[in-house]
Amino acid sequence: MNVRRWPVQLFKEPAWAKQEPTYRECAPALIEAAGKRASARPSGNWFVIGASREVRADRPFGSTVGGHELVAWRGEDGEVRIGPGACPHLGAPLADARIDRGGLVCRWHGLRLDGTRCGTWSPVPAHDDGVLVWARLDALGGEPPSDRPVVPERPAGGPSIDAVATLTGTCEPEDVVANRLDPWHGAWFHPYSFSRLRVLETPDGTEGSDRFLVEVTFRLAGRAGVPVHAEFLCPEPRTVVMRIVEGEGVGSVVETHATPLGPGLDGQPRTAVIEATIAASERPGFALAAKLAPAIRPLMRHTAARLWRDDLAYAERRYALRSG
Repeated sequence: MNVRRWPVQLFKEPAWAKQEPTYRECAPALIEAAGKRASARPSGNWFVIGASREVRADRPFGSTVGGHELVAWRGEDGEVRIGPGACPHLGAPLADARIDRGGLVCRWHGLRLDGTRCGTWSPVPAHDDGVLVWARLDALGGEPPSDRPVVPERPAGGPSIDAVATLTGTCEPEDVVANRLDPWHGAWFHPYSFSRLRVLETPDGTEGSDRFLVEVTFRLAGRAGVPVHAEFLCPEPRTVVMRIVEGEGVGSVVETHATPLGPGLDGQPRTAVIEATIAASERPGFALAAKLAPAIRPLMRHTAARLWRDDLAYAERRYALRSG
């Protein structure tokens, strides 16, 4: 396909059952090996907890990572603060606290926390990359800590639109990563979004070549779509990045972050899929679209959530089979 022409093109495709099977190329050992190499990369003990827009100065944001209850908010300086989600007095949920002059005020007895140590309550390192907020949990990560998380390369300069979708599945982060390292399933499992998918390059395990390169058409409606070349990379154990390298929106990325939440009431593990889509384009009209970002973001989140409702079924099935 020619990915350099007008971005939206009409295309022909066979009926779903008559498209070329991909199971011969999709070697389980290849996906497993790529996942193991990803798991060996350093993370510095950083975990994504949510979107930057979700962490505000007027109300606390509660989350759980690896069974650790956390609360996040912004101080008067706009910086993110993160700490344990239980009040050090009697354990009240600080996600229900109120913010006053940049500090948390517990609703049970009025204990104020300004983001510094208070008795047994101690803040954890936080990082806001402008799209996502990360927390560093050294006891959970068990690695040598780093000052900053491994944030993937994003579109540089010019206007962009970002949106973050979050879903939860009964699986572990490695199952989410394995799903994203299987590009062959795209046109079969998501025919409403992808067509004419062909894997052009797979990792061979050598330094600098650990990527999947895919030719695919993103379906817009009917037989109209946008053909691109995209690469899939794992910069750290719990992150898979899809980046457009040729075609419309070069440099645009979809970051899939898998954050372990801990066990559910049934004892099974829960994992949050926090997916950030950062779209960019050099076309003049995109600058106008970027100004309409608040209206576009819900559509971007809806699209991501639709894909991940299917892909979480994949990840959950993988977990169920390997946990036996």
